[in-house]
Amino acid sequence: MRTDAQPADMASTHNAVAPRKRLLLPFIEPYDSARVLRFFSGRATPGVETVEDGAYIRAIEWAGDAGTISVKPHASKPCVVVQIDGAASRHGTAIGRHVARMFDLQADAPAIAAHLARDPWFAPLTRAVPGLRVPGAWSGFELVVRAIVGQQVSVKGATTIIGRLVQRAGLPITDHPHPDTAWRFPTPDALAHADLDKIGMPGKRIAALQNFAHEVATGAMPLDDPDVDHASLRAAMLAMPGIGPWTVEYVAMRALRDADAWPGTDLVLLQALVARDPSMANKAALRARADHWRPYRAYAALHLWNEIADCAGAAKGG
Repeated sequence: MRTDAQPADMASTHNAVAPRKRLLLPFIEPYDSARVLRFFSGRATPGVETVEDGAYIRAIEWAGDAGTISVKPHASKPCVVVQIDGAASRHGTAIGRHVARMFDLQADAPAIAAHLARDPWFAPLTRAVPGLRVPGAWSGFELVVRAIVGQQVSVKGATTIIGRLVQRAGLPITDHPHPDTAWRFPTPDALAHADLDKIGMPGKRIAALQNFAHEVATGAMPLDDPDVDHASLRAAMLAMPGIGPWTVEYVAMRALRDADAWPGTDLVLLQALVARDPSMANKAALRARADHWRPYRAYAALHLWNEIADCAGAAKGG
């Protein structure tokens, strides 16, 4: 069943202590919420976001108002339930649109699966996971930071270093009721000026990270501007020292929501492809094969990453 309805406000209460808004955001069926939450869980920034009891949770700020957000699949309806607590709840409609993009709710899963299944490699993967989505990100800035940190390290290793960044440059939230989300992710300016000595990254990568944070802080890199030209942004990122094609494509997948972004140099992805056909080690051969997956190469990458994660029982790739 396909539903393209707009987010619906289900309940809204207002009092001096704890304003709250609850939304139901519909998705196009099928929707593989389990793998979406697993993806977020394996990459959650320690202290900032978490996945608990089947829900994604984090403290947020929206237009100067603070709050906490929880997102989880509805028990019986084709939608996710979003609960916003705190002053940020007054921005429920805008936050709902943001969550819908982050959780890739309106991707046409049947059309994507039918397209990819034309390749015999993906026919069994799409049958096994017909509702696959490309998980997005709450913040484009946070995602780029993670992508830079994650260059040439494991998902687990990147998560550990990101947690250290939060401790070095983030801000604790006073009297926050949820200890696993009681930190604000570092602002671009704070990260640009933080002491990152002995944080676990090579000096060149630290320089690249802080240079990027400086560009965002000064407005030269308008990453989270919804009106920014994506082609120009990608070109600007690629021109920066320490940011290569993998980082740009990964950010395009998850932050810019480019369904055809292709992180083809990802080591885990390459290993999965070469295991299927050794000729995929040849760039031209891989490019020719991947061209058949357009315009959904991002979903092809997620299918491969998820297959590996299914087998390993842990987050792999991306």
